[in-house]
Amino acid sequence: MGILLAKERAHTLPELAGRTYHIVTFGCQMNLSDSERIEALLSDAGMRREADLRRADLVLFNTCSVRQKAEDRVYGNLGRLKQHRRAHPEMILGVCGCMAQREGEALRRKVSFVDLVIGTAQLHRLPEMAAEIWRTGQAQVATEMPRKRNQHLLEAEEDLLAGIARGNDPYKAWVPAMYGCDKFCAFCIVPMTRGAERSRRPEEIEAQVRASGRKEVTLLGQTVNSYGRKLPEPVTFADLLRRLNAIEGLERIRFTSPHPADFSDDLIDAIAALPKVCEHVHLPLQSGDDSALALMRRGYTVAEYERVYWRLRERVPGISITTDLLAGHPGEMEEQHRNSLRTVERLRFDAAFTFAFSPRPHTRAEHMPDPVPHDVKMRRLQEMIDLQNAITMERNAAHIGEVHQVLVEGPSDKDPEMLSGYARNNKLAHFPGPARLAGRLVPVRVTEAHIWGLGAVVDMC
Repeated sequence: MGILLAKERAHTLPELAGRTYHIVTFGCQMNLSDSERIEALLSDAGMRREADLRRADLVLFNTCSVRQKAEDRVYGNLGRLKQHRRAHPEMILGVCGCMAQREGEALRRKVSFVDLVIGTAQLHRLPEMAAEIWRTGQAQVATEMPRKRNQHLLEAEEDLLAGIARGNDPYKAWVPAMYGCDKFCAFCIVPMTRGAERSRRPEEIEAQVRASGRKEVTLLGQTVNSYGRKLPEPVTFADLLRRLNAIEGLERIRFTSPHPADFSDDLIDAIAALPKVCEHVHLPLQSGDDSALALMRRGYTVAEYERVYWRLRERVPGISITTDLLAGHPGEMEEQHRNSLRTVERLRFDAAFTFAFSPRPHTRAEHMPDPVPHDVKMRRLQEMIDLQNAITMERNAAHIGEVHQVLVEGPSDKDPEMLSGYARNNKLAHFPGPARLAGRLVPVRVTEAHIWGLGAVVDMC
């Protein structure tokens, strides 16, 4: 009923009928999922997608605020549109997502030609706010985050958005399992931009996965394995995986990102036992030193992390484990950095996203003592990158000669004469083959190893 009413309300906005939109997405998979839901809302309101940003009636930047560099990219893109926006007064220029949530009215003071600022908890209002701008010419800002006593209202709105999302990828779906985060790591702004931890009901997630008709689904959450704890009838993330594993036609299940402190043996057993759950876990470490982890407020020690890591390696043959590594957190001493390098050398991740610390407003780390000088931070980051790249090459080279099942996505971004797709262990493979293989699960034999993934040929045996 709620979905139908929302669609009917959107269709009663004559200001939107026949207009076009263009969305530019920055950041994580959750932002990609949000952009798909925004597209569904705008399409249901009578708008249509425009591939050329400069020809669109509504240009929307869906932003990330995890690091300063991500925000700088948004401001750079906005600056390049300044003259175009002034020459096209009917165009709406909007900013949504985490950066919009954090900055609110301040964003319009910095960039006066932005017409619309909408936060992560208000996306359901986007069609009516755009209509109001075209109707009155007045800029609109909405970044309210509902208080705890109103969380059920926010859950209903976000479930509505997720329920009508269709997605643009013909073979894969990104489905939010939960929103927000309760961890409050010292360096992380997510609890401020995404709010408190909230889980969707399992039957709604199942219904969305079934309706998508995709072969692969990735379940999303800031700490996705803490899913279900606050539901009226608590459900574990392992229970959710078992439920989705029974869906006919669904071939693969992935998820990101779990938190090491919440990784139960039951979840490890589910990953090992369920045939549709892929052999890949992204398990953020951040630091390989206990005192640094304590400064970061991560909630686990290196030994506790390693227990999960080695249990996964033991129980799930062929699993790929990737991670996040943060260099130069305030208070990180040289010996702590060296301990991190030793931990990475010992664990030998398949790949890692490596970052230099970037102070974010309203986080504990913003004003922590003993900031690491920029040149030291960059040197430590490069040492971590060099070490992990060498390990990644060794890990990838170990797959040469093996046969892996790949979901073919279509022509490779690197070489349109080649096809590309991901193996179950999340290794990207490039290989020659006919375009008709797109969307199929195909066995490929690995012939080459690269930092970015694997070279292969279709295995006809």
